[in-house]
Formats: sequence, C-alpha cells, structure tokens
Amino acid sequence: MIPKGIVKKVKKIEIRTRALVTDMLSGQYQSAFKGRGMSFEEVRKYQPGDDIRLIDWNVTARTNDPYIKLFREERELTMLLLVDASASFMFGSREMTKRDFAAELAAVLAFSAIRNNDRVGLVVFTDTIEKFVPPKKGRKHVLRVVSEILNFQPKGRNSDVRVPLEFVSRISKRRSIVFLVSDFIVPEYEKEMRIAARRHDLIPVVVEDPMERSIPPMGLVQFEDPETGDVITWDVTPAVARKFRKKAEKIRQMRSEMFRRLDLDFLELLVGEDYLPRLTQFFRNRGRRMIR
Repeated sequence: MIPKGIVKKVKKIEIRTRALVTDMLSGQYQSAFKGRGMSFEEVRKYQPGDDIRLIDWNVTARTNDPYIKLFREERELTMLLLVDASASFMFGSREMTKRDFAAELAAVLAFSAIRNNDRVGLVVFTDTIEKFVPPKKGRKHVLRVVSEILNFQPKGRNSDVRVPLEFVSRISKRRSIVFLVSDFIVPEYEKEMRIAARRHDLIPVVVEDPMERSIPPMGLVQFEDPETGDVITWDVTPAVARKFRKKAEKIRQMRSEMFRRLDLDFLELLVGEDYLPRLTQFFRNRGRRMIR
C-alpha cells in the first residue's frame, strides 16, 4: 500500500511534468534520440535534389521513369532510468531531497518517452540492484516508475554505479537510451562506463545539492556521512569554506573531463534549480548533432 503522502507527491509531479512535456519539450525529445533503424515505406518519382543512391532501379526499369525509395525511421525505443537510492540521495538542504528531484526529472524523461511511443524501464540501485521495473508503455506505468523512486525503501546505504551499468549490459541486448541518475559519490567507475557506452546510449545525470558545492562559514558544525554514519565536527571558517568550494569544483572538473573523454553527453543539475532550460538545451544540442 502506497502512503497517501507519496500518492499526493506523485499526482503533483504528474501535473507539473506532463504540462512541461506538452508545452516545452514537444518534439525536442524525438529529435534528440534516433530510432533503432529504417524501414521501407513506399516509392515516389525522383525529384531534383534527391539522393541518387535511393533510386529503385526495378521500378525505374518497369516505368521508364526514375523512382526513389522512401524510408521511415522506426521510432520505438527503450529508455532505462538507473536511479540512485543510496543514503546520500536522501540529503536535501532545500525543500527537495535529491531523491525527490530525481523523481521529478525521471517523470519528465518518462513522459517525453511515452509521448513518442517508447518504452520506459527503471533500475533502482545502491551498491546492489534494489528494484527492476521492466520497460513498458503508458501513463500508468510512468506513474508506477515515479512512485517506486519516491517510495522505495532500499536495503543498502552505499552507492556504486558500476552495479547498474553491469546489470543493464546483461539484461538489455538491444541498444537502449540509459539515463544514469546519481550524485556520483561512488568508487572508480570509468571502465564500466566505457563498456556500457559501447552498447547503449549512456547519459550520466549528476544531481547535486547546493550545499555539496559550497558551504557558508558557520563556525562549529557537526556533519554526518549518511552512508557510513560517521560524524565529524568542523570549524567552518571562511578559509575552510573556500577550501571546500575549491575541492568540490576540482571533483566536478575531473568528472566532466572523464565524461568528455568517454564521448558521453551528460547533465549536471542542482536540486532546487529550474532544470527545464538546461534539459531543453540538452535535447536541442543532441538533435543538431543527429542531423549532421
């Protein structure tokens, strides 16, 4: 039985995200992701400017007029959402936790997919696979995906993105769109990312809380590691705050350099920010590359 509070959250997310998809992202998703192939549709008379490689010589010979073959892209794709459920993803210094933010983002991606008749699946992970929802179509299925992200109670506390990447490589033989949503506070994972990217259209989505990038000088403060339970006391002076900010920036730079080295499109999002312009631009940039 899903708690009433979660049901209310899911309905709120549905109203907001379906409106975003309808009003702002219509067409952007479709242009950003290719279908799995091309299927023959019909022939028509050759027109100046047509690609001569598409001429149907059999029809041309029968009619004594040049005809070309027309093809239709097979649009149906599978989107897999790999969503972190570790303890660090429950952190939030604003109104939303990283998990709440991930659920809303997943809804936007999933509703974009089903509007284009694509299937959506979910993998919830910590340092093990916690939940697998096989890909399906339809509104009810998307709402189930969002509910699972919000309501799932994981057994593990730590995070390891290598686990879902290896899992997807085993279960999905056909090339899929794979959104890996995590804060990436995880062990070394470049090798597994490289292998997964050869088989799938892999898109890392880094979700961070603003406090993970910068903390204000607050004096003596106790911090608890949500994954290990370790507690430390810091005297957060202005110098310590500057050092923290520089270290966080260095980590982001190294991570981004790795994604670029692997030739991956990626997103970096902050909890509480208006993510729609960034997501829209991401789809547009991919769409431009697809037609080059």
